[in-house]
Amino acid sequence: MMELKFGDSIAQREVFGRTLVDLADEFRDLVVLDPDVAPSTQTHFFKAAYPDRFFEIGIAEQNMMGIAAGMSTMGYIPFISAFAVFATQRAGDQIRNSIAHTKANVKINGSYGGLPTGRAGATHSAFEDVAAIRCLPGMTILEPADTRETVLLTRLSLEIDGPVYLRTVRCEVPTLFGEDHKVEVGKAVRMREGRDIAIISAGMMTPKAKDAAEILEKQGVSVKHIHMPTLKPLDEEAVCEAAETTRAIITVENHSIIGGLGSAVCETTAARCPAKVVRLGFKDIFLECGNDELLFSQYDVNTENIVNHALAVMKEI
Repeated sequence: MMELKFGDSIAQREVFGRTLVDLADEFRDLVVLDPDVAPSTQTHFFKAAYPDRFFEIGIAEQNMMGIAAGMSTMGYIPFISAFAVFATQRAGDQIRNSIAHTKANVKINGSYGGLPTGRAGATHSAFEDVAAIRCLPGMTILEPADTRETVLLTRLSLEIDGPVYLRTVRCEVPTLFGEDHKVEVGKAVRMREGRDIAIISAGMMTPKAKDAAEILEKQGVSVKHIHMPTLKPLDEEAVCEAAETTRAIITVENHSIIGGLGSAVCETTAARCPAKVVRLGFKDIFLECGNDELLFSQYDVNTENIVNHALAVMKEI
């Protein structure tokens, strides 16, 4: 297993690829399918270690989903690893009808989730993948905040009986959690308790939200910070607790504000626990390609922006 220390920054794609190798002996029916992006999504580690359990399908994501669904009927646990935008958009029909509709035991790693794509280009930014998958009945959606959760959620994906969408990012992320960290399907992680504002974050935005909460505390704002490693099913109890014990909620995500974490929180508060919700994420736009942090700042979703929005909300309420 990879050694993970607090503060160390490692790319989630590398951790995912190496974790598959670590889990292969325990999950003997695990096979990995790749649409010619193994060096990018780092499943080349699995290919080198278990070549007879690695299947190179070529640039044919739609066909790959059908193959995975078929393999699942024979007792295998197929783990697809592909760029998130092409897995969910190009092969959306096959995910819906061959995997979700049949409740196939197929796992999909949506790599290169959200904005960070390196030099891949603007068309590779998956800002709508969670929205596309979240509306499909029976799909579980997991999004790790750090390297530790990448390991834990990769394992959890294999333990769940049914279709899973694991969303990972290309870039390095800091290690937030220790060896005793636990994850459960549909359970939030409470990062900090507070009474003024609740920040609900997911994925790589959780480290930024954590930093923002610490800055706000120094400025006299008491922050409740909740991390959502499971986007579906969402921990609605945690959302309602935040709504009932603070004055407003801010959601932060590496995704469009349409159909992702922010939408899920708004749906919950509208139905169960009315609250003021401010959604930070990508507006109704296609993303540019460039320096990750500069673009996060441009799109109003970095640590400074979280702080500024929280202070603005405090003046309004």
